[in-house]
Amino acid sequence: MGILKKLGIALLVILLVVLVAGYFFTRGDTADVAFEETVGTDPTLDEPEAESFPTVAIAEPVGWAVDEVPTAAEGLAVTRFADGLDHPRTLQALPNGDILVSLTQSPKLGGGESNWLRDLIAGFLFRKAGAGGDSANQLVLLRDGDGDGVAEGRFVLRDDLDSPSGLAWGDDTLYVANHDEVLAFEYELGATQVTGEGRKIADLAEGTGHWMRNLALHPDGNRLYAAVGSKSNIGEDGLEIEEGRALIWEINLETGRQRVFAAGLRNANGLDFSPWSGELWTTVNERDMLGSDLVPDYLTNVPVGAHYGWPWVYYGDNFDRRVKYPIPQAISYVRTPEYALGPHVAALGFVFSREGAKLGEDFSSGALIARHGSWNRKPPSGYDVVYVAFDERGNPVGKPVPVLTGFLQDDGTTRGRPTWVEWAGDGSLLVSDDTAGIIWRIFAPGADAQQGIERVTGDRLPPQRELRGQQATFGEDDYARRVTAE
Repeated sequence: MGILKKLGIALLVILLVVLVAGYFFTRGDTADVAFEETVGTDPTLDEPEAESFPTVAIAEPVGWAVDEVPTAAEGLAVTRFADGLDHPRTLQALPNGDILVSLTQSPKLGGGESNWLRDLIAGFLFRKAGAGGDSANQLVLLRDGDGDGVAEGRFVLRDDLDSPSGLAWGDDTLYVANHDEVLAFEYELGATQVTGEGRKIADLAEGTGHWMRNLALHPDGNRLYAAVGSKSNIGEDGLEIEEGRALIWEINLETGRQRVFAAGLRNANGLDFSPWSGELWTTVNERDMLGSDLVPDYLTNVPVGAHYGWPWVYYGDNFDRRVKYPIPQAISYVRTPEYALGPHVAALGFVFSREGAKLGEDFSSGALIARHGSWNRKPPSGYDVVYVAFDERGNPVGKPVPVLTGFLQDDGTTRGRPTWVEWAGDGSLLVSDDTAGIIWRIFAPGADAQQGIERVTGDRLPPQRELRGQQATFGEDDYARRVTAE
């Protein structure tokens, strides 16, 4: 083939990409429902508007000036704990006060089935949103040795990882989830290196699509939970490639056995245990291309064996008619999420209030959640840290309360994107900002350390096992009716 012909083909491809990208940026569905109505325990779910191409509204990161900080809620202050980091994502506090941070981005994978045009456009969009570059693949320890709220110590523990995200520590063992495996390293508190080969304790589906693999160690120390997101939006590339995805694994650290703890979770992210019940909770990113008003990301408890509907059903009993595969008979009931966080907000890291926290009384009984921010909603949503209050029984109530804002600007750009949250040893809340390379520190000046949340005790309600037709008698609020997909 002649060089001129090759150049012509290349120019046509470039023109096609430009035209498609231009189409993306000049079209899309604008939200009709007030955002306030799409969050909480009883969100408004608009009629679905199936899209052939997603709505695109990317807030391009522009960074923070040296003297700029986000806006904290009344009574709170915010400072820089660390900056100059290469895409900091997840955080893990250690008992001695050290903070671990993963410097990571999506893995570079080759082979397998793919839609080259879709992947090309997706890569362009990710780069515009401040992601999609080469992953640093580092695990870094940050240390505030003098207690002034700034990490003056910075140590690279490992630099040979593979898109690491999940972090957990217990009993002198550091657990790290690469995009395709969970490793265990011997690690003594205070050490500034992690040496030796990691011991593989679990294989995970490789990180195509939703690539983060987040971890939580059970308070008893004998079980590890790993969240694995789906490869696709709604299984459009086939369900075979979704094997081992869209679920949370439970790994028994004593026996090495691994089981599916919960499923139907399109992209579970943050993991934490309720101080009221001890139950596992998670944040979940729901499906796209049903319009700007659907589907809300959510915060929910995760009972063992629960199924949340992906890809067939969203938010309890709403069938996604785009899914062509019959719903498996094994899915007896689809569980309704506990709390909606808003459509396309990209809810990532979250933590519950805890003993020793110093955010003041207004933020002492609930969950704090980083909403990374939308790329496919008009107007944009997220780009903040919010607080969801819980009642004395450990149930979410009310609407999300802004804790950290000021990321999204009026001109459609963003200074950064809040990604993960973690409690520091001094009671402050740390927030990673991956596109800005900063970890923010939030605290309430002069606040006393909060007391621990009282554990809910008492007898459980007896189960009602009677079924009448297709409706179970043990609660419409807990389970959706099982129906046959059309």
